[in-house]
This record gives sequence, C-alpha cells and structure tokens, in this order.
Amino acid sequence: MAASPQPARYRPATAILDLGDSFYDPVEAARFPDTRLRFRNDRAAASVGLDALGDAEWIRHFGRFEPLSDNLSAPLALRYHGHQFRNYNADIGDGRGFLFAQLRDDRGRLMDLGTKGSGQTPYSRFGDGRLTLKGGLREVLATEMLEALGVETSRSFSLIETGEALTRGDEPSPTRSSVLVRLSHGHIRIGSFQRLAFLRDDEGLRALTLYVLRHYYGEDAGDDAPVRLLDHVVRRTARLAASYMAAGFVHGVLNSDNINVTGESFDYGPWRFNPTWNPGFTAAYFDHAGLYAFGRQPEAIHWDAAQLAVSLRALSEAEPLIAVLDGFGDHYQRAVTEALLWRLGVRPRGDVEDAALITAMEKALHAADTPIDRFFFDAFGGALPDAAPYTGAAFADLRGRLSGYTPRAARDHAYWRGTPCSMLIDEVEAIWAAIDTRDDWRPFNAKIVAIREMGAALAG
Repeated sequence: MAASPQPARYRPATAILDLGDSFYDPVEAARFPDTRLRFRNDRAAASVGLDALGDAEWIRHFGRFEPLSDNLSAPLALRYHGHQFRNYNADIGDGRGFLFAQLRDDRGRLMDLGTKGSGQTPYSRFGDGRLTLKGGLREVLATEMLEALGVETSRSFSLIETGEALTRGDEPSPTRSSVLVRLSHGHIRIGSFQRLAFLRDDEGLRALTLYVLRHYYGEDAGDDAPVRLLDHVVRRTARLAASYMAAGFVHGVLNSDNINVTGESFDYGPWRFNPTWNPGFTAAYFDHAGLYAFGRQPEAIHWDAAQLAVSLRALSEAEPLIAVLDGFGDHYQRAVTEALLWRLGVRPRGDVEDAALITAMEKALHAADTPIDRFFFDAFGGALPDAAPYTGAAFADLRGRLSGYTPRAARDHAYWRGTPCSMLIDEVEAIWAAIDTRDDWRPFNAKIVAIREMGAALAG
C-alpha cells in the first residue's frame, strides 16, 4: 500500500446505522479472563489514525471492546444468509463476530473494524463464538501474505490471546483462544442480499443496494441502481478471482456469504497456498468434490456473483442483469493477465502477446510441477534462468516469450539476493508449533518481517 502523504486522522463514521435495525442485532462482547496482545498492525492502524494508541488503550478497545470515540455505541451482529457448498442456508449470520466500528481511511474509504472470536450472538447456533489462537494466527499470516502478493484483502488489525481453553473436534484440544479484529472495506456480503430476497423484502433490498453504491462506489441512486451494483461486483470479484490465481492461493470456502460486495477477500479458515500449479489442489479437508479447488475458484466466484443477480431480480428486469453477469469471463481474463504480469515483474506488451505468454507460463508450470514461489522469484523481471528446473521445450518457449518483455522494476531490493518467501502449510505448522510448545513468537514475528520485505520488493 502506498504511504499516505501525511499521517491519517481518526475519522469515525456510523453509516451502517442509516440502514436501520432490521439489518443487524446489537450484541455484547464476551468477557475474557485474559487479554494478552500478540499482534498489532501499526501499518494498518496508521491508515485510519489509530496507530498512536498505547498498548493498554489498544487492549481496551480491541480486547475488551470499549467503544471508540464518536463511533458505534454497541457492537452489531450483521444479518445474512448464503449458499454453503451450493446449499442454501437461512440459519446463519455473524455467529462469532460483529461490526465494532466504522471509520475513514487515508484514501477516504469507509472502513469497518470487525471481529472474529468475540463471543456468541443470536446466530451462533450451537457454537461458542470463540476463535482458537491458531486460527487467529493463521488469519494474520494469510492476510499479510496476500497483501504482499497484491490481493485486495481485509487486513488483520489485532490479535489478542484471551486465556480460555477451547475444545475443537478437528484439532488437538484443549487449545488456546484468541480474538481477532479485521480492518476491511466493508463486509456486506452477497449473502446479505440473498437474505432480503429470501424474505421478499424489496424495500430492504433497495435500501442495501443504495447503501453499497453510495458508501463503497460513490454513486447516487437511479432506476438502474441494481444493474450498476451488479456491474461493480462482477468486475471486482473477477479481479479477486484473478488475484487468487496469481498468488497461488486457495481460499477454501468460497460460499456466497464469504464474498464481499466490494470484491475484497476476507474470512480465512482452511486456506492454503498451492505448492505447484495444480488446478485440483484443495484447501478444505471437507471439500471432497473439489468444488473450491485452485483451478475452480473463478467458476465458484462467478457462481456466487450469479446469486447476487438472482437476488436483485426483484428490483430489475432480467436481461440487463444477465448481460452484466455474462461479462465476468472477459473481466477475469483481463484481470488474470494483469495480475500474472505484475507478479512476473514485467510490463504488458499487447493483448495477443500477453495472452500467449500466460498460456506458455501455465503450460510450463503444469508440465514440470515447478514450485510456484520459486518460479516467480526466479522469473521476476523477465529473465528466467536457463538451468534446472527450467529445462525442456515448454520452458524454452516461455523463456523466449519472456525475453521480449520490459521489467517493471529492478531486482535491486535485498529480497532478490535471498530466497523466495512462501507460506506453505508445513511452514504455518512450524510457526504454530513454536508458539504451542514453547510460547516462542520469534518465528512468527520473523515471518511477518520477511513477508513485508517481499511485498516491498514486488512493489518495486
């Protein structure tokens, strides 16, 4: 993220209240037995004017959830529905999180501070509303890595260990607990619109459409508001899908309640980074059919965008919505080419040449089973080495095509004199093991530094 020309001011906002109380439920945060600060993102805090908070104030706001000044007086659990693995679920909502505050960032955008693991809400069902420390740590690592790789993502703002022993059926228990705060460009979901369509609440649909257009896209109302909203979401989510592919990232759970209408990635559960260019690679152990496999993510996100179109049908004729939805593929192809060229560190040459380069790259990576992170490290700037593991006809073709491209940044950052930064599952587990067995946070802290060094090098 580009540095702000001057320190950002804290600018509170409460736009969500304009929607009215049919969109959310006031809730209370859990009272935790302990609040030990484990991670604070001062870089993100500086973008919203909160970096000057001392640790004690930070914990009061983001561990005890004392309201920020001139902000929401009580946390709000947002209401939504959604498709989960293509099955519609009307019995969901913010079940272990809430909207804590809204504020403006240094770019003037409306931002949300939302939580994960902050306690039970009316939508917790049989859950305890808590987050494991390992789960919180994994989300910090995911968001830091994705931000460095150019993905529009929520940012892990704060991670506080909360002193409870949690029981989980899918990992060793009891395990340590935490509460996470995210900074995001809103977290209105496609599922927020699906809920209103399910309830046949046309006025609510219209109000939410205008809210999103006004506060996230800077547009006024009009007869074509639903179509304009869908167009924005289709373009942004196509770019999101493209950025996942360029990052080699698998979200794992691309349900419609996990797709933000600003196109920002968020909510990281069983995520993985793909070791090689394997289209069938999955992140969630329960994704037996590979619905959200690496290579199927564009399809999955397009399907979710179609559910928004279905929801908006109550406010618009079908034909213009279908026309907008049909543009997803073209938007995706342009975006994935742009994202991959960015990660390769080269400037575009033209549609035909760029498309041929990307095709050659995918063919070479898939055929040779080459580690993704190693490849993009070696190829950055367009000068792919003529040595193992980049041998054979497929890499010869790719090397020839790359040679005609101009680097977009020099390889003069210290990062390029080291080794590729990656975030494969074994690395994540090793970082957690150091914390779990010895309470040693040094590998975690070192990884954050390494990720940000990579981000600076990629930014050029």
